[in-house]
Amino acid sequence: MFWNDDDNPDRIRVPDDIVDLLFGIDCKCIPVDHAYLLAEALSQALPWIAEEPGVAVHSVHVAGSQNGWERPEHGTDSYLAVSRRTKLTLRVPRHRVTEMLRDLPGAKLDLGGETLVVGEGKTKPLSTETTLFSRYVALDLADEDEGAFLETAARALAEMDIRVRKAVCGRTNRLATPAGPISTRSLMLAGLTQDESIRLQQRGLGYHPLLGCGIFIPHKGVDSVKPSQG
Repeated sequence: MFWNDDDNPDRIRVPDDIVDLLFGIDCKCIPVDHAYLLAEALSQALPWIAEEPGVAVHSVHVAGSQNGWERPEHGTDSYLAVSRRTKLTLRVPRHRVTEMLRDLPGAKLDLGGETLVVGEGKTKPLSTETTLFSRYVALDLADEDEGAFLETAARALAEMDIRVRKAVCGRTNRLATPAGPISTRSLMLAGLTQDESIRLQQRGLGYHPLLGCGIFIPHKGVDSVKPSQG
């Protein structure tokens, strides 16, 4: 864990060369571990997506508990109940926005036998929040201990001219793929400048963006997070 206080600069304008697209979805449930299934289904609907730099696919996320229902363990044989408010979100370059808003609605995506029908989409700009969170970050040392993971992440961030001030490493998850599981960890970064925050959202961190890895989203409440002892 890194934890050094620093000040943030004044708010800046968010560039629109990379944006999020939020699509409504019609689906009853999906596997908890659906990263590979979703990437493959989207690649069939949009064959160019795997070759387009800057495209990333957010994992479909629902609340940890729903009316007393606890979130099941991570895996391809556990399922999440999907509400009408749940969105399919893709991070894409601006020049692909019109095409995706036109072509993706109506697509029927097969996620392990469950059908997800894509609805209408809308554009959402990246955030200027200076605390960001990624549920899945895939790095070369994702299987190692927390310290090794954070050191590897810090080096990769430094290559993007992003300085680590506060970082909290979370739980490990393995994403199922035909080539074998991909080890990931969650990661929260705080104390970023707004310029660093936007750059990180635009570029991501690590590998496998189509599998939902390395995608950072705004996170609030960092003041309540304390560094671990020992």
